[in-house]
Amino acid sequence: MSEVRRQLSMYVPEGAGKEIEEVRKVVDPIQRSLIPAHITLCREDEIREVWKLKDRLSNIAIKPIRLSFGKAEIFSGHGLQVKCIEGEEEFGNLREYILGSKNIRNQKAHITLAHPRNPKAIGNRLGNTSRLPEIIKITFPTIYLIEQERSERWQVLERYELLG
Repeated sequence: MSEVRRQLSMYVPEGAGKEIEEVRKVVDPIQRSLIPAHITLCREDEIREVWKLKDRLSNIAIKPIRLSFGKAEIFSGHGLQVKCIEGEEEFGNLREYILGSKNIRNQKAHITLAHPRNPKAIGNRLGNTSRLPEIIKITFPTIYLIEQERSERWQVLERYELLG
């Protein structure tokens, strides 16, 4: 039996993500090949019964969220990420709405540039993130329900637009 993971993510829109994807190509080409730059909105353990969330997702009346991210940081060995430095409240409110509760874990928005689960790439150095702006501002208009089998590329199952 294959391992299947599902999560709700918000991909960095194509126009806003060019510099991020260029950095990801150098610091972790494996992660870049598996999934576009994104923030994870709800992890698999939070959406095991995703059908319960679909009504809220289909009728979402929330505007696209705008988040700002700071400089790249190292985490968990050779992982590299940019953490949200502005807009965290909107991110949290969106999670509460989707999950239908205020009693949820405090998850922080971030964009993973290099994932520590992947082998360390030759270009995996903090210095290779210097081409990114000091502050990255991104508006996220779409929520994606995505799925990964084993360690294959993530596939989009459904998309939900934030129209507010």
